[in-house]
Parts: sequence; C-alpha cells; structure tokens
Amino acid sequence: MASKAGKAARTATEALRILWEDNFFVARKKKGAIEEVLSKRGNHFTDAELGMALMRAPHLTRNGKRGSYEYIQKYPHATEVEHAATKAAKPNARKR
Repeated sequence: MASKAGKAARTATEALRILWEDNFFVARKKKGAIEEVLSKRGNHFTDAELGMALMRAPHLTRNGKRGSYEYIQKYPHATEVEHAATKAAKPNARKR
C-alpha cells in the first residue's frame, strides 16, 4: 500500500494511522468505507483484524450501535513542525 507520502502498511493498525495522517477521519466513516479505501491502497485485512484495530486505535472514537459503528478522529494529526511551534508558543508553567 502506498500513500501520498510513500508509506506502506503491514498491519491494520499501521494502515489506520496512515489514513489518520492523511486526514481521512475528519468526517465520520463506517467500516465499509474504510475497507473500500484500504482495498484501493492494496490492503485486504480480515474483518476481525480491522475491527480490533479500529476498536483499539487511540486516535479514533466510535459512535453508534453494534453493527453500525461510525469512526471519527479524536484530534487532528499534527506534523512535527506544527507540534514544535505549539510547544514553543506555550511557556513552561512549572519553572521553579
């Protein structure tokens, strides 16, 4: 699977992280839509493997009832440059 940045995923967890970095989870997505995008990228994970990765992903939250969950990101992906700029803008409050 090759994404825009040339990253390849060997596991469902890695694939979900790449999709998150590509801002795929900005809007709510059902499992079927996620499977479709992954298959276009060349990844074909089992239902159990993808379901477990979706459930355990720390950057995603799921809403809905069993059988019709929707997944959305908890927070947007920040690049190292954005993270460093944010950290530099906030002074350390615990200096002694």
